[in-house]
Amino acid sequence: MNFQKILIPLAVVGGAGLAWQSYGWKGVVVVVSVLVFGILLHFSRMMQVLKRAANRPMGYVDSAVMLNAKLKPGATLLHVVALTRTLGLLKSIKGEQPEVFEWKDGSESSVTCTFVGGKLAHHELVRPGAEAA
Repeated sequence: MNFQKILIPLAVVGGAGLAWQSYGWKGVVVVVSVLVFGILLHFSRMMQVLKRAANRPMGYVDSAVMLNAKLKPGATLLHVVALTRTLGLLKSIKGEQPEVFEWKDGSESSVTCTFVGGKLAHHELVRPGAEAA
């Protein structure tokens, strides 16, 4: 179960309630301002990552081996796009779970990543020399 979907709204409501008791409307305004600031920071980071990814070919990464070494289960799709600086090639049916993306490098090595609910569940490195053996 994803506790962030429960804990973050509870923390916001609890913080707003505590601010109301301590400082009245001024406290609630501060809590809402901090919440909006956090949302704007996240949006700004997301737009910067997508701006960098827009200037590169889809599904191409400098080194698939290095990407494979940096990936960790539980990473978000946004984090993986930030690592690769490019969007992956969608290998699954659009809009269905799990989502499978692939990144290749110049030597035709590729990393296939499976995302469930926007989080990295599995990744696999495929090298062209390994198939012939």
